[in-house]
Amino acid sequence: MNKKLSYVAAILTIVAFIVFIVLRQTSKFDINAYESYSYLITTGVKNTILVSIIALFGSLVMGFVFYLLSISKMKYFVALVDVFTEIIYGTPLLVMIIVTAFLIGPAFGSFSRNVLGVIALIVYMTPYMKNVYKSAFSSISRDQYMAMDLFRFTPFQRYRYIIIPQVVRILMPPMMNNFSLIIKGSALLNVLSFTELYYAIRVAQSQTFAFVEGYIIMWGLYLLITIPLSQATKWIERKWAI
Repeated sequence: MNKKLSYVAAILTIVAFIVFIVLRQTSKFDINAYESYSYLITTGVKNTILVSIIALFGSLVMGFVFYLLSISKMKYFVALVDVFTEIIYGTPLLVMIIVTAFLIGPAFGSFSRNVLGVIALIVYMTPYMKNVYKSAFSSISRDQYMAMDLFRFTPFQRYRYIIIPQVVRILMPPMMNNFSLIIKGSALLNVLSFTELYYAIRVAQSQTFAFVEGYIIMWGLYLLITIPLSQATKWIERKWAI
């Protein structure tokens, strides 16, 4: 069996498994029950993508700032980044969202839970983005810096022709993976009653009582968003393979 046929067989196996699960449910499967909630679900999908994009760019900026602090000559900044990283690594995302929305935000006079939820996503992803920058910049060897000094490259030439192309090549795949993690993590914003995909489906389920159909729709929509990202990541890795 060649590679393409193997993938077709694998996909058909998964589809058959899903059909089996649906047929084994005790209640009648009626996906039309969600037709009147299409606007709510569409809004949830749009908000999920929007929030994820905002969190991605926010964490990219914060991750770069924390990367600069981690290589600072001031030991306090280095220690601060290390402590912050350990705290985030030891905190579940759900806990981070709740603590940010109900404790940290109000302590600073902010009660906009939707905004605070997005901030929690940004803060949570910051150490991961910092590590991405660390890996990307460490790929530039000392010999390359010596060569740039030898040929008297200007700062613009260093970044334009040597540093940025290499950093971007290494940065893109893990950044795309982190974007996928953010999209999946955004489902936890439902605890703040933010109208993202998970929350929209839950609201529709509470009205239709068609729980199986709702879970199938939710699962399918998340896959519709994340699988193209995964495939794009693989394409970038092949395209820019060193």
